[in-house]
Amino acid sequence: MHVKKYALCLIFACMGAILYSQDQHFTQFYASPTTLNPALTGAYTGKYRLSFIYRDQWRNVLDNPYATFSAATDFRFRIKSYRTVSRDAVGAGVLFYSDRVPGVDFSTNQIYLSGAYHKALNKNDDHFLSIGAQFGILQRNVNYSGLNFNDQFDGTGSYTDPTNEVLPENNFSFADYNVGLSYAYAPERQAGIFVGAAIYHISEPQLSFFYNKEEPELGGNNKLHRKYTAYVSGIVPLGSAVQFSPRALLYAQGPHFAANAGANFRFLVNDISGTALHLGAWVRPVKNEQDKIFMDAIVGMFGLEFNRFLIGVSYDANLTDLNLLKQGQGALEISVAYLGEYDDDLVLCPQF
Repeated sequence: MHVKKYALCLIFACMGAILYSQDQHFTQFYASPTTLNPALTGAYTGKYRLSFIYRDQWRNVLDNPYATFSAATDFRFRIKSYRTVSRDAVGAGVLFYSDRVPGVDFSTNQIYLSGAYHKALNKNDDHFLSIGAQFGILQRNVNYSGLNFNDQFDGTGSYTDPTNEVLPENNFSFADYNVGLSYAYAPERQAGIFVGAAIYHISEPQLSFFYNKEEPELGGNNKLHRKYTAYVSGIVPLGSAVQFSPRALLYAQGPHFAANAGANFRFLVNDISGTALHLGAWVRPVKNEQDKIFMDAIVGMFGLEFNRFLIGVSYDANLTDLNLLKQGQGALEISVAYLGEYDDDLVLCPQF
């Protein structure tokens, strides 16, 4: 089989993340909270939240970068009873997730419905235990017109003849289920802590385009491994205008393991307009399918808060061999969010 140059880039540079059934991830994981943990649906002191995040990587390896995009909205509803006003709340939301490799247009599109219950553990709305779940549909698609085969060679340098290759359907879809648990304690203007864990792809669906339920042995075993995530973060006030936020995130999926560890600083610029700056940095050690542990990236992040808008920019400086050969495997990430009717004196979920 003859494959065009950009398809070769796809296969050798990108398929490692695709064929080994490893999920995409965001560096600014708190900027896309419902992809981090279903229990974070509605985990904020406001009425609604809109969030968008875009990530591209291998910009200098591929003619067009490998791109991931997510858009989400979630709502928080206070639960009221006839006898008293309950501090409990429920969250509901929708998450859309798209991952695309240009050239042969290999894409994964996901849409989830999220729900969470937030149990208040005190009367100050700053101490919650939350449980959440997601149900979604995932669809994968590939464009075969980007591939050429030997039997298409016309003898003059072009691949215009028809092919006899037998190819499977170019798209398929399947259902997916995720669950999560979260704990938040963030008293106003005091030190707080956030802890959570989630399980993704509980049913471990098959990902192969060749997979056939009636004859599973013919399509091989290429399941989407169950993913486990756990994180812990803190907020420590350093005076009236500065907050220090250490954090760590761990996730394991099949033979893969990764960790993020570092910290953010929040600098309050104007209390009236809610203007603040965020600066952060962390490192990412990983383990691949060969059980090799290495430092994958060093990350830098800049964020801006203004009138309930949140804008974040981060860059992953990749440290693998390809990057040392200046092949440009770094990843750029941009996030934008809006928090409706939000009280920024109380934080039930970090922002970047």
